[in-house]
Amino acid sequence: MPFSIINSITAWFLKKRIHQIKLFKKHPIEVQNEVLMNLIKCAKNTEIGKKYGFETIDDYEIFSSKVPVSTYEDFFKYINRSIKGEENIFWNTEIKWYAQSSGTTNSKSKFIPVSKESLEECHYKAGKDVLCIYMNNNEDSNLFSGKSLRLGGSKKIQNNGNKYFGDLSAILIDNLPIWAELMSAPNNEISLMDKWDEKLNAIIKNTINEDVTSLAGVPSWMLIMINKILVEKNIKSIKEIWENLEVYFHGGVDFKPYKNQFIKALGNNVRFYEIYNASEGFFAIQDRNDKNDMLLMLDYGIYFEFQEFNSGSLKDNNQIVNLSKVKLNTNYAIIISTNAGLWRYKIGDTIKFTSLKPFRIQITGRTKNFINAFGEELIIENTDLALNKTLSKHNSTIFEYTVAPSFINKDKSGFHQWLIEFQKKPKNISQFEKDLDLNIQKINTDYKAKRFKNITMSQLEIVEAKNNLFFNWFKLNNKLGGQNKVPRLSNDRKIIEELLKIN
Repeated sequence: MPFSIINSITAWFLKKRIHQIKLFKKHPIEVQNEVLMNLIKCAKNTEIGKKYGFETIDDYEIFSSKVPVSTYEDFFKYINRSIKGEENIFWNTEIKWYAQSSGTTNSKSKFIPVSKESLEECHYKAGKDVLCIYMNNNEDSNLFSGKSLRLGGSKKIQNNGNKYFGDLSAILIDNLPIWAELMSAPNNEISLMDKWDEKLNAIIKNTINEDVTSLAGVPSWMLIMINKILVEKNIKSIKEIWENLEVYFHGGVDFKPYKNQFIKALGNNVRFYEIYNASEGFFAIQDRNDKNDMLLMLDYGIYFEFQEFNSGSLKDNNQIVNLSKVKLNTNYAIIISTNAGLWRYKIGDTIKFTSLKPFRIQITGRTKNFINAFGEELIIENTDLALNKTLSKHNSTIFEYTVAPSFINKDKSGFHQWLIEFQKKPKNISQFEKDLDLNIQKINTDYKAKRFKNITMSQLEIVEAKNNLFFNWFKLNNKLGGQNKVPRLSNDRKIIEELLKIN
């Protein structure tokens, strides 16, 4: 399709959609109430709808009093029946797709239902919105003159009768509309390959001569691909190959530890846009060039609730609120009800609001990804920020890291053990340790209190990981691929001990 025609269609859609986005920014509570009532209407005759009296629910207060909050473990009995072929349990249309999570925080994979409504009205709508928001912010963009290189998961689609299972990215690729497929690289056959090493080589071979204008994928895996190209082609910047590359859409892990490496590899004039999606839905999109918080997307068929996440735990008596009662800079666990039939479901992520007009958020971590072994209440937001400051001071870069407590033993205080795979090592690792410890103390007062005179906690310790340690760990656990992530923080030593054994 000629570039001019694509631009004309895009301009028309963009203008229409930007108006709708402005509408939910202006009337967020009303839009969310409408979403909730529509979800209830759709599901009122399902098993769940009848069990909790959806017919009698006409506002949020009644909904929250009747429907219990659930985790995956609570909801699995319904999902399992759905997988076996039962219908109309939690959603009123057929569920034939199940997004298989990577299972990095917990060892077992999860199977999240994906309805045709969640595909069309959430995931694909969000994909168009990412482009729409970016183009609206950058009127000089030539995004549609080339292709988007996507680096998705490597869990091949499996089927059991008319039920299909795979990475969310594989499900999305397998159902892509033709216009999106034509604008993407590599082709679907390569994108859906399940052997990571072969897939990576095939992606590079098939995109090296394409006019790539955007990248999309998880930073840790994207960096592996970019670095492989730089080495193989003996070049310093990817712009020597993809001269029209203008934006990298990223998500999945915090970008700060990787940003300097991407600037060096992609060049100073490539923009970075963060997106926030998961198997359960698409939640937020960065909507400004110069800010890295994200606009909460309120009209995707997802109703949002929030529970304060204090002291590294979620207590039942922590009040659950909807958007009308959230506060700035408070850690919340996200609870969602969706157009795939999840009801008051805890997805396991924590966020904070950076703005209430409109509602913008930043991801702060996972409800099961924290360290509170000594009362220090350390979350991923703390470690990512402290590490980034320390890396900048020491002119260093990393590929990956994980942290676990080393517990109090006889007369020895406990401490945090960091396993870091450096890409560019600091000249003085001992000073790096001291600076990192001090930076955490500046950010987290509970950590600082526990570090007082080394009584409860002594200074953190860094163990240098050998090259490709985390990659090899993924390989041993059959988790190579674009959606798998290293748990950054653990409250026990299970993962770090596995890694240390092969270091």
